[in-house]
Amino acid sequence: MLSRARTLARGEIEQRIPHHGNMCLLDTVLAWDSDSITCEASSHRAADNPLRAHDRLGAACGVEYAAQAMAVHGALVAENQHGADASRSAPRAGYLASLRGVDLHVDRLDNVPGPLTVRAERVTGDDSTVLYSFSVHDGARALVSGRAVVVLDAAAISTKAAP
Repeated sequence: MLSRARTLARGEIEQRIPHHGNMCLLDTVLAWDSDSITCEASSHRAADNPLRAHDRLGAACGVEYAAQAMAVHGALVAENQHGADASRSAPRAGYLASLRGVDLHVDRLDNVPGPLTVRAERVTGDDSTVLYSFSVHDGARALVSGRAVVVLDAAAISTKAAP
């Protein structure tokens, strides 16, 4: 259950992820808790959206919206666990390692009239990898959904794997 009442605006999102300017796709964090986040975006309709190709924004780009929501979620959880000092440091780099069960329920996002609701839910994880389920909606209509593994510290994982 989402219990954090404080929403975050675009500038606060940009402080927490490595994406800035028009590459920051999210407008607002609507709610979040230790397990999930819900965001809103309107950049899918912008002519200068950096993910547009051939004058359209394909539905697969919804994965990037979800990935940014996951990144904001990770930063907020770290701040909550480690205090204000965590928010002053550079955003921790995460890498999308795999996608599973991705369903594109539409062909494109740029013709969706309303704002996108982007939700990510932490399924499991540790300090180096996290499994999220995600969805992108227009109101009640599902647009994109799936699961993603995010690697938070690739160097630590390769060190653990070394003999």
